[in-house]
Amino acid sequence: MDWHFKLSFAAFLVLAPTICTLTHGLTIISGTVFCDQCKDGQISLFDYPVSGIKVAMACPDGNGQLTTRGEETTNWLGTFNMRFDETSDLSNCFAQVSGSGQASGGACGAVSGPARPLKLMYNMFGMAMYAVDTLISQPVQPMSFCPSSSVPVPALVPVTPSPKLPSPPAFVPVTPPPTMPSPPAFVPVTPPPKVPSPPAFVPVTPPHKVPSPPALPILPPMPPFPFLEASACPYGKWMMPEYRCYWKVVSPDTKVGVVFGLLAARKYGMEMTLWEGLNGRGEAYKTLLREGTTALLNSYNSVQYPYNPLGVVERMNWALMAGSTRQVLHTALSFMKANYGFGHPASTCRFTSCTPN
Repeated sequence: MDWHFKLSFAAFLVLAPTICTLTHGLTIISGTVFCDQCKDGQISLFDYPVSGIKVAMACPDGNGQLTTRGEETTNWLGTFNMRFDETSDLSNCFAQVSGSGQASGGACGAVSGPARPLKLMYNMFGMAMYAVDTLISQPVQPMSFCPSSSVPVPALVPVTPSPKLPSPPAFVPVTPPPTMPSPPAFVPVTPPPKVPSPPAFVPVTPPHKVPSPPALPILPPMPPFPFLEASACPYGKWMMPEYRCYWKVVSPDTKVGVVFGLLAARKYGMEMTLWEGLNGRGEAYKTLLREGTTALLNSYNSVQYPYNPLGVVERMNWALMAGSTRQVLHTALSFMKANYGFGHPASTCRFTSCTPN
């Protein structure tokens, strides 16, 4: 999976808490279209995301024939998102460039690249997220600045899946006729032995009165649901091994660019992970990444945290776009106050050890 899928998947994870309050059935298909300027069939330094390209999704019907289920146009970032107000299995469907719109990037929409299958990335709470490998759109001829060793790769045609053969009728075992049980053997009846007469009744002295058992202790109330409690933990708590089980939505190895978007990827690099971001200190942008990552983890852990996941990502991107050290430090300080529970009397770190004693 390349980083374009991860960016789409992270955006869906950020939007999921908001979407789940609006609908009970939702399917989103996301992907990116690149202009393959050298027509070599792969993404290189000469290629770029292209806008205004139409992408169609086709699925096999009952006869195995592909039928178009939806069509969408890429935005100015070269990405597309198809939305269906239902949850259905689209794992056998394909996505392919179908043409260019009015906002297409020049002649790059002349030739369509190969179709790509849909990959299920997320299916929970009545929502499903499918990602598509990077689609390509090509010009008629390679550009003049392309290397001479570039060999054009012909566009692949999606393979139509063969129709499913009807399954044979279920085997029904033949039950043999029941056998007649043989009559039981004759057993002579033995008269019962004589029962001895009971002994004479001897009055029993009643024992001492047994004290009544103590009253049972009152059971403690059931523990509350952690996600509904007000909880805010600083970055040091999230780095402790005994609290690693609270990393539920994202993992320590998730890339910063996948979670916070393209601006963060350009600022911190494509290989920077969330765990490395928590170790940042001594510089304004490193402090912003550390506190922003902590704020995102707290927003996933508690619904009463001051910021929701989308709000954390938006504030991070606004600070990066401003390019001002003062704005970066102001945003980092806002996240730090929320992470330490300032401004919310009930907010405290409610972590319990993940490992049994």
